[in-house]
Amino acid sequence: MMEVELPEDATVPTLTRSFAACVASVTETPIAEVPQPRADLPGAISHWRSWLAGRGAGLVTLGKPSSFSWPGYWLAILGRPGLSADAHDATAVLMFGTPSGVVLSPQDPSLLGRAATDLPVREGYVLCGLDPALIAPTSPLPQLSGTVAAIALAERATGDMRTVDHAQALANRGLDGDRYAAKAGTFTPTDDTTRGYDLTLIEAEVLDSLTLPEARTLGYAEARRNVVTHGLDLNALVGRRFRVGNVECLGQRLCEPCSHLERLTTKGTLRGLIHRGGLRADVLSDGVITTGDLIETID
Repeated sequence: MMEVELPEDATVPTLTRSFAACVASVTETPIAEVPQPRADLPGAISHWRSWLAGRGAGLVTLGKPSSFSWPGYWLAILGRPGLSADAHDATAVLMFGTPSGVVLSPQDPSLLGRAATDLPVREGYVLCGLDPALIAPTSPLPQLSGTVAAIALAERATGDMRTVDHAQALANRGLDGDRYAAKAGTFTPTDDTTRGYDLTLIEAEVLDSLTLPEARTLGYAEARRNVVTHGLDLNALVGRRFRVGNVECLGQRLCEPCSHLERLTTKGTLRGLIHRGGLRADVLSDGVITTGDLIETID
């Protein structure tokens, strides 16, 4: 996403301008290139759908927006139930994360970081590609390596993380002493077949460069990931097998930030870690992970 302010054209309804700014942000398109029809929201959405189709994308209406969340962007209209589509006090915002929080609010910046569950979400839309096959990787996968910079565990779901020099990895469970290995994490699935909750990793380079409001920072343990890595592109490990020390793992998906993480840390964490929040992985073998261990791909 990119930062986009509310366009100033007063001939276009405020809600339409705000929604256009959110579309510009999530598509990383200059706001001047995003249509801003002089229409209420339903009419404008029809216009944007045609425009997006030309870019290979669509705008999907959510059936139950008040309870929706996913580890990606979506657009929400906030307002009291029963408001008309162009109501004066309706607000368009960009959401992100599971659970979701506001990452862009052109009409009301004070909403940044607010959890979707705390807001009156009236409508919701997901902007997505029309053909998922087009996003599949086609080039050969490179050999990647890095090292373990830190290890952190928390015994309870919202308990403080503590750093340790080494940790016992348990296949299909996680790190001994951590809440997810004990099946007690905030997002621990009830279905044992759901994958990607054993181990979380984040890059030291991301945390070292992360600047939050009022010059705040996020320490390695505060990031609430199990393994902090150095010299490794974690996003490139999605779908790949890799080894941490002598422990074999499988990268499942990005460990995107969410409103829950921001609530436990500090304001700005949600926005600051979008697509930089690290990796969720399965632990495939028992072993010990130690600070300084080599991390390398094995496929």
